[in-house]
Amino acid sequence: MSLIIIGAVIALLVIMPSFWVRYVMKRHSADLPDMPGTGGELATHLLNRFQLDGIKVEETQPMRDHFDPRDKAVRLSPANFHGKSLTAIAVAAHEVGHAIQFHRKEKIFELRKRYLPKALALSQAGIAIMWAFPIIAIVLRSPFAVGMVIGLSLLLQLAGAMAYLIILPEEWDASFNKAMPILVEGEYVKAEYLPRVQKILQAAALTYFTSAMANILNIGRWFMLLRR
Repeated sequence: MSLIIIGAVIALLVIMPSFWVRYVMKRHSADLPDMPGTGGELATHLLNRFQLDGIKVEETQPMRDHFDPRDKAVRLSPANFHGKSLTAIAVAAHEVGHAIQFHRKEKIFELRKRYLPKALALSQAGIAIMWAFPIIAIVLRSPFAVGMVIGLSLLLQLAGAMAYLIILPEEWDASFNKAMPILVEGEYVKAEYLPRVQKILQAAALTYFTSAMANILNIGRWFMLLRR
C-alpha cells in the first residue's frame, strides 16, 4: 500500500507541470478586443523588424508551435496564428526568439540541435524495447539477460528525459532574453498585461521540461508493471 501511495504522489508531481503549462496557455487564450494584431502578424512583423531574412511564418497543427531551423519557419498553431490573445502574442514572440537565436548563430541554439534528436531517439528506442519485451523474453529465456534488456530500456528512457532537461536554458533564453524584452520595449502589449505574459512565457519555456517529466512517468509506469 505504501508503494502505491508513494507512486501516486510521484505521478502527481510529475504530471503537475504539464497541467500547469496547459492551464496557463488556455487561461489566456481568449481574444482581446484591444490587441492590434494576431500572433501570426506579430511574428511576421518581428521577422521583418529584426531582418531575419529567409525565415517565414506558417500555420501548423494545434499545440505544435515551434521554430523549424531546417525549413527556416516559425510555425504557430491555428489559435495562435489567427488569435489576438495574450497566449498567441507571447508564443509568437517566443518562437521568434528561437529564430533570432538561429539567425545570430548563438551557441545556446546548438542545445536543441544537438540534444533534441537524441532525446527523441533515446526515448523511442527505450519504449520500442519494452513493447518488444514479450518476444525478447521468449528468445533470450535467461532471466539475467532479460533483466539486462529491461535495464537498458529504462536507462534509454531516462537518458531521453535528461536530454530534454539540457534544452531548458535555450527555451528560457527565447522567453526571457528575447521575447519578454521585445514585447516590453516595443510596447506590443499593455503594461497591465505583462504579468500574465510573463507566466505564458514561463509555460512556453517549460514545454520540453514537461516532456522530460512525461518520460520519467513512463519509466515509473513500466517499472511498476515489471514488478508484477
